[in-house]
Amino acid sequence: MFSGIVEDKARVTAIEHDQDNVHFTLTCSFVDELSIDQSVAHNGVCLTVVRIEDNTYTVTAMRETLECTNLGLLQVGDEVNLERSMLMNGRLDGHIVQGHVDRTAVCTDVQDQEGSFQFTFRYEVEPTDVAHGYFTVDKGSVTVNGVSLTVCRPTADTFQVCIIPYTFEHTNFKHIKVGMVVNIEFDIIGKYIARMQNLS
Repeated sequence: MFSGIVEDKARVTAIEHDQDNVHFTLTCSFVDELSIDQSVAHNGVCLTVVRIEDNTYTVTAMRETLECTNLGLLQVGDEVNLERSMLMNGRLDGHIVQGHVDRTAVCTDVQDQEGSFQFTFRYEVEPTDVAHGYFTVDKGSVTVNGVSLTVCRPTADTFQVCIIPYTFEHTNFKHIKVGMVVNIEFDIIGKYIARMQNLS
């Protein structure tokens, strides 16, 4: 379980293809605090640490993960947002994030608002998506590349988020341009409510 508050950015140092799996080796500021089997969110994707050596660590993404997220687009040198799992005695500064990315979205617009940045994202919508809670609501929560954010001006297949300078500089949002693909996780509470309504 995560909160969507990014701790650090990791840099990809190696990518190894192993049948349908991909092993990503990365480095970050807290490699020496990680342990094998630990869960770490990478751009919002919960992955398990499988190897630690030489100030790097390795995680593995399987086919399902690669098909549903932007991890398959990563190249050596890219930065990903990192968050370790929540401590149960800590504050929930973001919102409840599972690290289970629902789908990807494409950035369609970036506006410099003289103090903050406004990003617009578009995602594909299937007929049953709303019934499964795959939608955004105004002032609701959404996770973009692992960052907990507040939704602005949602439509059936788009939403906007506003990014303060601190978040812009301390996450990979500063690298997001029009046309880039990001990971999104919809609010788990909305998913449960949608599911309950469909059962009643």
